Amino acid sequence: MPINITMPALSPTMEEGNLAKWLVKEGDTVKSGDVIAEIETDKATMEVEAVDEGVVAKIVIPAGTEGVKVNSLIAILAADGEDVSAAAAGGGSAKAEAPKAEAKAEAPKEAEKPAAAAAPAAAAPAAAASAPAKDGNGLFSSPLARRIAKDAGIDIKAITGSGPHGRVVKSDVEKAVASGGAKPAAAAAPAAAASAAPAAAPKGMSEEAVLKLFEQGSYELVPHDGMRKTIAKRLQESKQTIPHFYVSVDVELDALLALRAQINDSAPRKDDKPAYKLSVNDMVIKAMALALRDVPDANVSWTDTNMVKHKHADVGVAVSIPGGLITPIIRKAELKSLSAISNEMKDLGKRAKERKLKPEEYQGGTTAVSNMGMMGVSNFAAVVNPPHATILAVGAGTERVVVKKGQMVIVNAMTVTLSTDHRCVDGALGAELLGAFKRYIESPMGMLV
Repeated sequence: MPINITMPALSPTMEEGNLAKWLVKEGDTVKSGDVIAEIETDKATMEVEAVDEGVVAKIVIPAGTEGVKVNSLIAILAADGEDVSAAAAGGGSAKAEAPKAEAKAEAPKEAEKPAAAAAPAAAAPAAAASAPAKDGNGLFSSPLARRIAKDAGIDIKAITGSGPHGRVVKSDVEKAVASGGAKPAAAAAPAAAASAAPAAAPKGMSEEAVLKLFEQGSYELVPHDGMRKTIAKRLQESKQTIPHFYVSVDVELDALLALRAQINDSAPRKDDKPAYKLSVNDMVIKAMALALRDVPDANVSWTDTNMVKHKHADVGVAVSIPGGLITPIIRKAELKSLSAISNEMKDLGKRAKERKLKPEEYQGGTTAVSNMGMMGVSNFAAVVNPPHATILAVGAGTERVVVKKGQMVIVNAMTVTLSTDHRCVDGALGAELLGAFKRYIESPMGMLV
């Protein structure tokens, strides 16, 4: 009996993904546990393993297809001893849903002309259903392929695509990089922007006004990728459902900077490299975790029926990656040494930028830290990321003049702002948590015992 392979749900919230690459072809024999495909979610590119054994009878969804719904049929296996041709013809009782992104037509084609010159309306839906989505330059390509091309500094428009409808996929870019056959990306000429018009006018603007803007080369439309859609959805949900409350405090850094230098100088060396190198952010993570341990009533999450009180401080750390951000999590951070946090954060940060994190490495957590100090930002207020009830925004450390015992002295200090979900962390409780954090930063020896 044919075995249907469906689009897996790689996380509890996943609704669709991009089938970036097949690692098998029709006729190949696979065993349980073999890696058969790469699936691109909004946050990472992940490998998919076969659950059953058999021969790949038919690949239903080609590589490079975007917006494939979870549980959609993507391939058919012939069981042991089964005729491959019969399996390919008889499989697929669970009909695959058409990928959302592929159904989004070349809708811009009709909008490139004034309404009077547009094709009959009845023909538009048929054209829309058959053509794949384009990127902002009118080029068929997958998000993963565009990212690899951008990182390699090559012009994706110079690459011939092997995917469906000529789509440029990951393997095409990798071949171009290996052969050196693609030219470096160049800025698009202003005339190129004037050659296309939007599929629909942005809200609040007439189509004529938008066409006029395009004639002037004022902007171009860049489709949202999965990551940006997810970020937008979650932040909108946060601001619509969470009553935010903000508490700020200035903390002095001189003792922490001195201890950090002492610890790094005494780090053991292996192959002429230090075993660890602490950053200020590593110590902020530890201080936040210990503060939550000391103020357990703030280490909570809100539900409509219960207050979820967490037993450990799992601290998410915002990491900027191309196209958005992701928050890998340091689990049980209050129990880990500073060196362990530092090395773990370096590994998570590196894999986050490569989009190689597993869902369990960035989903959940009990709080988060967002540090924009290295970007020169003095202070800001972050948005709570549900199900967290708190997030700490960290500004830049700078030299400041303060008054101590009637004398003006210069200190290194930074401003931190705690955003809280006021449903479960009131102002007084937030201030208590921030006070505990301040004590650990200003008396950092407490983090070592």
